[in-house]
Amino acid sequence: MLTFTTTIKPRIMNQTPSPLLVRKLAIDLSRGFARHWHGGDAFLSMYYNALSMSFPVGEQFFIDSVRAGIALLPDDPQHAELREIVRQFVGQEATHRHLHHLYNTHLAHQGLVNHVQHWTAWRIALCRKYNLHPLHQLAITAAFEHCTAVFADGTLRYQNWFANADPTMQTLWRWHAAEETEHKAVAFDLYQTLGGNYMRRIAWYLYVVVLFSLEATAQTGLNLWRDGSLFKPGSWWSATKLLLGRNGALWRCSGPLLAYLKPGFHPNDQDNRQLAAQWLTDNATSWQSAQAH
Repeated sequence: MLTFTTTIKPRIMNQTPSPLLVRKLAIDLSRGFARHWHGGDAFLSMYYNALSMSFPVGEQFFIDSVRAGIALLPDDPQHAELREIVRQFVGQEATHRHLHHLYNTHLAHQGLVNHVQHWTAWRIALCRKYNLHPLHQLAITAAFEHCTAVFADGTLRYQNWFANADPTMQTLWRWHAAEETEHKAVAFDLYQTLGGNYMRRIAWYLYVVVLFSLEATAQTGLNLWRDGSLFKPGSWWSATKLLLGRNGALWRCSGPLLAYLKPGFHPNDQDNRQLAAQWLTDNATSWQSAQAH
């Protein structure tokens, strides 16, 4: 059993945290969607499907991690704001988990097999078996949240990333991106407040980046295999454009991903909250406050 002495540190914020609204998305996934919903592009459809497949079990881990972390905080007025932000974070992540479960259910009906959920569940079981301290869990969560936030920024910033996608799926992915942008610092701030150090943060981040890359690639390949498009030239060309294109992942995401390695890094160093706010304003008819129901 791993034991720690947790030191509570004053929370250093680059910005005042904004309240996190839990939203109900006005889309109906029960009607399903086309197999190649991303503008007829098999690779892009199967790649984003692979990401969705990892979300429900992964987001439950994030929820459990911040709950375990917040339990270590003194129940005093000094930490009331952080406690409330964490509660709102849990609400947003629970909504994401629910909608991506519906998404993944339709993928199963299409004949795709979700392997990544089992890989993730196995790792989470190991964390529980060896009683991994909440600081480690929070470091893992903060790392995944940063990776997700980087891709969320691209989803909101570069219109061509989803320009040809089915409108319902565009709404789903951009809504998710907006909320990930809103709460990208929550797990990080909790980790820092509990005295999490730089070396633990970076060690888990390197692990997460490698793991995320390998598993997303593996699940995408398995999806393409089940789809019958793994060896089609169009799939490989699409993958090349996603990685190396003008607004591709290598050019647009490498810098923000590497920024996490800086000793003084904070997720809000890049203040892109306006991107999320603008999308939510422009698409206000696509969602409602869940608190109103």
